[in-house]
Formats: sequence, structure tokens, C-alpha cells
Amino acid sequence: MQWILQQFEDTRKLADALDRLRIGYSWHKVVPFVGELVPEPEVRDPSAVVMFGSYTLWRYAEARGLRPGVFRIAPFVHEQPWQPFMLNGPDAVFLRVGEIEAALPDDGRGWFIRPVADSKEQAGAVRTAADIRETARKVMSLDADEISHGSLRPDTLMMLTPPARILKEWRIWIVNGNVVTYSLYKEGARVTYRHEIDEDALEFTRTLARLNAGYSPAYVMDICRTEQGLRLLETNCINAAGFYAADLAKLAATLDRLA
Repeated sequence: MQWILQQFEDTRKLADALDRLRIGYSWHKVVPFVGELVPEPEVRDPSAVVMFGSYTLWRYAEARGLRPGVFRIAPFVHEQPWQPFMLNGPDAVFLRVGEIEAALPDDGRGWFIRPVADSKEQAGAVRTAADIRETARKVMSLDADEISHGSLRPDTLMMLTPPARILKEWRIWIVNGNVVTYSLYKEGARVTYRHEIDEDALEFTRTLARLNAGYSPAYVMDICRTEQGLRLLETNCINAAGFYAADLAKLAATLDRLA
């Protein structure tokens, strides 16, 4: 597998793992708004290339027919097999940015909000209705040519759910339906990265992966423990998700074998 990396703190950690495995890679910068790579990679075999860095690398990969390139994923909220296990899934409200000000009352409530697509325009977070409405107003005040690639747009579909009390959060890396590695990344309100997972949480993840086996050859799943039990938080593109305390050597070796 040919590895193409964009320079970030996390991809430097991945490069360290690749060095230990004696797997080659190359570093590249992404030209903003254009999507070209500098330097331009010399692709040996377009069917055996994987890219890690920003989510926008998918455009480069698809334009040049690189496979697997970037593992794009469908919005997890539309995946029927997972819906009974989602955090606040039945209570979710779906609004485009352009609809928020008219549809979301400024009543002091808090909402967890994130884009439906795994497109990284905005990280998921709990925000007040007033704050969400203000963000929508700012987006709507811009002309189309003033909105940069990767930013919220009037037609960006957002998911809003009531906040829930979360006790633990884990990120799990899944390749070909199998759990490869994992990391705790939050305990209560405290961010903490440890290479560990509760046994029932690991089995819960395996069950979700089996229930939706055709979702993607490789992706990241975030799950959490709440007072009501284990729940699916979201999925993420494996090529652009933070690594936390994952076993990167194991992940890199598994992905490299996909070639």
C-alpha cells in the first residue's frame, strides 16, 4: 500500500508507527481551495493508495481514481440497523442551516448539534439555542462566494438532539467488520486518552458492526456509556479522525494488508 500523508500532529504519530513497521510513506501539503498536493505524489498503483490528513483529501483521491484512497461514509443517522442504538436518535431534529432561525425557538434550551454528513464543517458540541441561531445568522449573511470550502452553508443539514449525561466515551477503529483498535477519550467531563475499553462496550461495538456489515470497509465508531446504557454516538471517516490512544501500529498493519 502506498501511504500519502498530510502533515498534522496525528499523522506524525501515524508516521512513527509506519516507521516501526518499515512501511514507506510520503508527506504532502494541500493547496487550499484547489485541493492539489505539493509535492505531487508519484502514484505507483492507483488501486493501492491510502491517504490520511484532512477530510478534503477525498476530492483528490476520487478525482484521480485512487483506491481505497479515502473511505467516505454515509451519514450514520440514516443507517436503519443502528437507529435503535443511537444516543437520542428518536428525539433528533433535522434542520438545514437556512431553516434554523425560523424553526428553532430562542428558549434557552441546550442542544447537541452536528452536521449530518461526515464532512467536518463543524465539530459536534452542546450549544445553546441562542448560539446556534447566531451561527446560522452569520452563515446566512454571507454571499455564496464568501463561504469557503469546508464551511457551513445554508443547505448544510444539521442534526440537533437533547443533551444527555455521558459517563464514558470511546473511539473504535473497524476494518472489514472487525474491531482493530480503540481508545477511551472522555470520562465524565474530563478528556483523557487511554488505550482501554470496557468489555461490554467492546462487545456492543462488535454487535453494531455485525448488524451493519456493509457500511464501509473501514471507519471509526464513537460509542458512549450513559445512565441508560451503551449508545452509538456517531461514525467518522477513518482517514481524518483523531487517533487518541489507539494502537497505530496495529491499525496501520491492518490497513496496509488491504492492498
